[in-house]
Amino acid sequence: MNSASEFNRERVIEEWNSYISNESFYMLGTRSEILQSWERCKLHGVNPFDNSLHDAISKSKFETALLKKERLIRIAQPFMNNLYKFVRGTGFVVVMTDEQGYILEMFADDDVWQNPMTKNFFLGSSWKEEIAGTNAIGTALVIQEPIQVSGAEHYCEKHHCLTCSAAPIFDVTGSLIGVINISGACTSSHLHTLGMVVATADAIMAQLRIDIKNHQLGMANRKLNNFFNMVLDGVLIVNTDGYLTDMNPAAEDMFGIERKDMNDILVQNLIVLRHQSEDHSSFFMKSCSYRESIMQTKNSQSGCIISTAPYYNENNQLMGSFIIVKPVKQVQKLVNQFGGYMASLQFDDIIGESYALREAIRIANLTAINDSNVLLTGESGTGKEIFAQAIHNRSTQSNSPFIPLNCAAIPRELIGSELFGYEEGAFTGAKRGGKPGKFEQASGGTLFLDEIGDMPLEHQTVLLRVIQEKKIVRIGGEKMIPVNVRLICATNKNLYEEVERGTFRRDLYYRLNVMSIMIPPLRSRPEDIALLFDYFLSKLCKNRGITLRVLPLVYEILTDYSWPGNVRELQNVVERAVNLAERNEINLNHLPDIIKNSININQKNLTSLTSCRSINKEEIMKNEKIKIVELLNIHVGNVSRVAKDLGVSRKTVYNKMKLYSIYNEK
Repeated sequence: MNSASEFNRERVIEEWNSYISNESFYMLGTRSEILQSWERCKLHGVNPFDNSLHDAISKSKFETALLKKERLIRIAQPFMNNLYKFVRGTGFVVVMTDEQGYILEMFADDDVWQNPMTKNFFLGSSWKEEIAGTNAIGTALVIQEPIQVSGAEHYCEKHHCLTCSAAPIFDVTGSLIGVINISGACTSSHLHTLGMVVATADAIMAQLRIDIKNHQLGMANRKLNNFFNMVLDGVLIVNTDGYLTDMNPAAEDMFGIERKDMNDILVQNLIVLRHQSEDHSSFFMKSCSYRESIMQTKNSQSGCIISTAPYYNENNQLMGSFIIVKPVKQVQKLVNQFGGYMASLQFDDIIGESYALREAIRIANLTAINDSNVLLTGESGTGKEIFAQAIHNRSTQSNSPFIPLNCAAIPRELIGSELFGYEEGAFTGAKRGGKPGKFEQASGGTLFLDEIGDMPLEHQTVLLRVIQEKKIVRIGGEKMIPVNVRLICATNKNLYEEVERGTFRRDLYYRLNVMSIMIPPLRSRPEDIALLFDYFLSKLCKNRGITLRVLPLVYEILTDYSWPGNVRELQNVVERAVNLAERNEINLNHLPDIIKNSININQKNLTSLTSCRSINKEEIMKNEKIKIVELLNIHVGNVSRVAKDLGVSRKTVYNKMKLYSIYNEK
């Protein structure tokens, strides 16, 4: 902090005159920072004798500057007002500028603009050194330190009547953002004035830091409140006694409690731990993750997963705990969605035009709209799971889980734990915390039990009880857990015969056989074989970015094959053919030997002519055409009789007639 003393005042006037008149002699009374400022002013070409008003920024720029400095002005105003109270009525003015030296706020007596001494103090006026010469505001902006400039220390003569005390204002990053200044008659100069200005600047900067911190805290609080209110999980906040102190909207919906009514509610009355031996009150004050519990509302109970996190004050004293509650149904939905337990197939995905298949689809559609148990029967590979998924997706439970379980693929001793789950410690190797079974995972949706005919008798008994009571008990547990599940079962066995043999419970059979749907084997619907072949071929070609044509004789061979593996076998045959195809063509050489060898070349069946090893394609087609014409003549155009003699379908005969341009005169 620097100021000119009374002792040096007269000498500064003499030295100013000498400096302005370019006389050279030692400067003894002028401070170095003032002399350096004079040098800058001379370099900028400032006229020390210019008596005009200072430049001012335009109205639009002034309004922009006000908007930019809104926070600084708002914070500085009360401190400036307090400073002005000490000099009110004395002609002094208190001003604040931005970092460009433009006055943005000021406190002054009413006659400030009529006073020749202070007429240059007005909103928007510039006090930069290159405009106003050496002055406390402009010089403080350059040296970025507090300074007092009095009398002839001002470079411009018109300001010699002034004493100005200014201090820079910095933001929290240390960047210069403005200057606080007090100016008045030079005869009233006092070092304490600069001290008051510095104290005011310090107070403004301190309040700036507080304001920014409050703003940051406010933003953080708003973010936390927004998160607290929008998070889908229920959040409870409890004190050390276990009483609710706050809850988010999701928790209000879960428990049917409004926030205003939560006083005097203990968390133990809302959440019950599965192991009753634990001390509830102390448990909620410990940190835990994903603990399975029971959520109690006024009208019901349901499973939930909770996580707890205690919180402490600045003295590390326990103040309470946060409890995050996620209903098991919500967890199951997420697990099913991302774990592949959502059905994706619809009835439109079932390919075929045969009457038997269309009839099965019609019955399945009617079955889907109710919640009756369904029994799907058919040989392996006929597409029973496709039907099960389609029924689920057509039902009212379509947005709920679809959980499949193959009863034949699980060891006998594990079926119970897979279906009904188990509690912690139920057996050696049981997971900590236990594990829900398929019934719990499928609750609200569909449980698809494939190969139900292979379920052991002892588990059939438990399954029957679950179907009747709609409740399960985990292995090693005692608590009844309600489940609402639609059962779709499938089997390639004749369950009625299994009942007669005593390997399947009669009462369970009738429980499951509410709606029975028989899915026909592929050999009984030959008209669907070409459709399915083309469907699988189209998908593979699209995935691989290729195009393949199929020789007509391939369809003939495929149509006459018995397909013991049904649609699954056909799909594998298509994939094999695509992998072996050359020259963008699928021919008989690309079919498996088991299919080619199933054709008897000694039969009069037309397809016997398709042996690629001994007869060329042209000869086959020629003989094929001759044989069809002969049979049409023999049977007087009766296509059905022709098809019977050839051992093929009527559709196949019509396709051949079209291929060889044979016209039936009948």
